[in-house]
Amino acid sequence: MGRAWLATWGLMLLLAAPVSADPRWPEQGWEVEATTQGYDELLEALRTAVEIEGMFIVTEAGPTEAAARRGESIPGNRVVGVFRNDYAVRTLRLSIPAMIEAPIRFYATENEDGTATLAWKRPSHVLAPYVGEGGEALEEIGRELDAVFAAIATRAIRAPESAQPD
Repeated sequence: MGRAWLATWGLMLLLAAPVSADPRWPEQGWEVEATTQGYDELLEALRTAVEIEGMFIVTEAGPTEAAARRGESIPGNRVVGVFRNDYAVRTLRLSIPAMIEAPIRFYATENEDGTATLAWKRPSHVLAPYVGEGGEALEEIGRELDAVFAAIATRAIRAPESAQPD
């Protein structure tokens, strides 16, 4: 009985220990930029940069605020879906299934040191599975969106000074 009790107690302690998430990002298709900004500052700069670059925020979602309402404290994280109707129309004309990927998302996360990270999958990577159906024109849309997303990220990361119209 003593060993069984010890084993059970040990297992309970392990399960009760806080688990920290794996901080590694996938390498293939991702861009990940650590910033010196705080989480809220990065989110505001991202929103401004999206607007300046002529895109639209279509969706926003994150568990941080909902967790706080339940008494849970987790680092800030928010998924921000970005797209524009002309890209949607062009994509739909080439591949109806590819539109499941819209809006393409940025992911802002709060780091343990109070800074934030901005990550996103390159649009060309997101659209790649549909290129066989949409051909070279869909590849072109992916490349165009790669440049737009890179410009948004650069502007947001350099904020606040670059989060102003040129």
